[in-house]
Amino acid sequence: MYIPKINAMTDREEVVAFMKQFSFATIITAKENFPVATHLPFLVSVKEDKIILTSHFAKANEHWAAVVENKVLVIFTEPHAYISPKNYDKELNVPTWNYISIHAYGQGKLITRTDKVIEILEATIDNYELAYMQQWNSLPEDFKLKMIKGIVAFEIEVTELQAKKKLSQNKTDAEQRRIIDSLSDSNKDNEQHIADYMRRNLEIR
Repeated sequence: MYIPKINAMTDREEVVAFMKQFSFATIITAKENFPVATHLPFLVSVKEDKIILTSHFAKANEHWAAVVENKVLVIFTEPHAYISPKNYDKELNVPTWNYISIHAYGQGKLITRTDKVIEILEATIDNYELAYMQQWNSLPEDFKLKMIKGIVAFEIEVTELQAKKKLSQNKTDAEQRRIIDSLSDSNKDNEQHIADYMRRNLEIR
């Protein structure tokens, strides 16, 4: 990913927090020069200082076989916002887009033990809808095992991170504050998220 120095996101904790917050990501592999992508929810964890991404495919989706055969790219990107030149001091300007994006590279490993797959499913429930756990616990074991046979769980140890936050860092403080005010007034969640990130970025400086 092209990352100008001014847009580099270097705080590892901030990167991991972003991945956890916007965890519905795109996993991409390439074989014989042909790229394939699948959109999946990921559990993001840090174990022994290594970032681990965990998820599962539907077994019918043959993409799962590629995660152990090739290097994997997982892209986390969610909040983004159109930036109007009306926020700038000078008329000689053009529109642009603000966003945050994380590219995580690594090698995949399939998880086949039934107890480990159940652990992943229950961790996913815990992460996304804890209230569902009671219903999950009441489901018949044969039903759970049937569901488990229909998926392929895997994890990726991240070996390289590329992180970019394009938040109008090349603009003046006054221009950035106008952009923040404009986005904060929006009824779109994405634009409000970008305003929050811009506000934090200004405070950190």
